[in-house]
Amino acid sequence: MKRLKDVKGTTKVDFATYLGVTIAFLIVYALQLDGRLTNSVESWLVPICCFIVMAVSLNLVVGISGELSLGHAGFMSVGAFSGITAAMSLSSAIPLAPVRLVVGIVVGALCAAVAGVVVGVPVLRLRGDYLAIVTLAFGQIIKDLINCLLVGYDSKGLHIIFNVSGLRSISDLHMDDTGVAIIKGAQGATGVTKLASFPAGYILVMVTLVVVLHIIRSRTGRAIMSIRDNRIAAESVGINVTKYKMIAFVTSAALAGAAGALYGLNYGGLVSSRFDFNTSILVLVYVVLGGLGNIWGSVIGATVLYILPEALRDFADYRMLVYAIVLILVMIATNNPTIKTLFGKLTALVKRRGSAAAAKGGAQ
Repeated sequence: MKRLKDVKGTTKVDFATYLGVTIAFLIVYALQLDGRLTNSVESWLVPICCFIVMAVSLNLVVGISGELSLGHAGFMSVGAFSGITAAMSLSSAIPLAPVRLVVGIVVGALCAAVAGVVVGVPVLRLRGDYLAIVTLAFGQIIKDLINCLLVGYDSKGLHIIFNVSGLRSISDLHMDDTGVAIIKGAQGATGVTKLASFPAGYILVMVTLVVVLHIIRSRTGRAIMSIRDNRIAAESVGINVTKYKMIAFVTSAALAGAAGALYGLNYGGLVSSRFDFNTSILVLVYVVLGGLGNIWGSVIGATVLYILPEALRDFADYRMLVYAIVLILVMIATNNPTIKTLFGKLTALVKRRGSAAAAKGGAQ
């Protein structure tokens, strides 16, 4: 009976998460259609959706699986540049922009998943600081590889060169007169057709929430959390530790790749420096401040902490100082036992009043 009540409770929490995100989207989208949002605020919408997906997917590894990954931006960059390449090279074969966007996101997710498998097979046998260092190195390697990448397409198909020596150029792709350069080494991707939109970002956020919450509530999620809580005990009852850690890692990488593709297709140009170590740390901050293992917290944390530095741009030299102070205060507040107790009492009070209102309505 207790188990059935727990399952019912988690279903309500999940439904509340979906409903909250949907209501927020409808309100903001209505304001956008009505022209009440400034251009700067409109430019935040797609990136916010992308970083919500990044935070939720990283929480699957850091909060649910209990592993510290510092290379999440690397998977985002794989998805971004592969998604841009797919969307641009298929412009004549697929004239419909929304379809090309979906194809770009799917290709970005698949390429990032493959990268997750390549990295995960040797890396997930490590733990703790060693895993963090190796994933950090992976992010840097991906960034350097993209800086050496020359990609273009023409009537014959894709042309790819790794410009390791630094002496080659787009002309070495030997494209015909219809050729278009997509990625130009350190210059990144240029001339990208903007395909991303706020509704597409909302759909990707919802897909991410469904995937992650389904994994958490499933048998796979319980196995992953048992490994996090006690690896030796999990192994003793026959749980394949590497397998379940790989599921969490690859799923997280695929979702990060999808977010990267949407992010890349939101701009006319993109360079690999946008996905450096600082981006990985930024996403980790979203997860930690939202609460490890707290999916709803990741959504709120990513939204608020992305908007905050953008909203403080008028303070110029002081904006990052104010941002840092806010982060410190939030961390102190969220780890204060008195504040935690207060929030617990408020939550219990709301639940009691809700139950009393429901009982009163049923009696009438």
